[in-house]
Amino acid sequence: MTEDRFPADGQASSDAETDPSQETTEGPGRQDPETLDPAGLAGSGEQVGDVAAESPTDLLADLADAHTRVAALTEDLQRLQAEYVNYKRRVDRDRGLVLENAKYAVLSALLPVLDDIDRAREHGELEGGFKAVADALEGIVAAQGLTRFGVSGDEFDPRFHEALLHAHSADVTTTTCRDIVTAGYQIGERVVRPARVTVVDPEPAVDEA
Repeated sequence: MTEDRFPADGQASSDAETDPSQETTEGPGRQDPETLDPAGLAGSGEQVGDVAAESPTDLLADLADAHTRVAALTEDLQRLQAEYVNYKRRVDRDRGLVLENAKYAVLSALLPVLDDIDRAREHGELEGGFKAVADALEGIVAAQGLTRFGVSGDEFDPRFHEALLHAHSADVTTTTCRDIVTAGYQIGERVVRPARVTVVDPEPAVDEA
């Protein structure tokens, strides 16, 4: 009786068969969620849905609200800018007034000295070193804007002249300055001191009988 023998390759083929329990979890039937959704779009679906759910009426309302807020902010900015411009103008104006008042006070204090120089000039006493000092002082006050006015023959103007004496003359047709007692001075349009003068008025009309 012969003994049946199984071929050796039969066992090899059975050994080559794989056990399903030994398959790894990394098999081709399983994939990583990150591989399927690399950009994380699955989580943003809710946000996209919210935007898509808004109706055109809601979007227009939001746009109108944004325009209203922009208009309000623009108005506030324009108001603040206008207030700043006005403030700067006031500061510049006040600075100019302070400078003008300071100049006025200093030059007013020098008027008696200028009167003494005029009297010395009239009497021929303005000579030598005194003349040089007088000329320098007159140049300095002129550079600061102090101007002199008042000449014999000027028409009398109460804004610029102070009448010390009145007389009548047939040689004039209007009230006229005859003698300049002390000169007047002004800074720009501001009178520092009016000229003190004697004036002559026209002869009064005589009624014929």
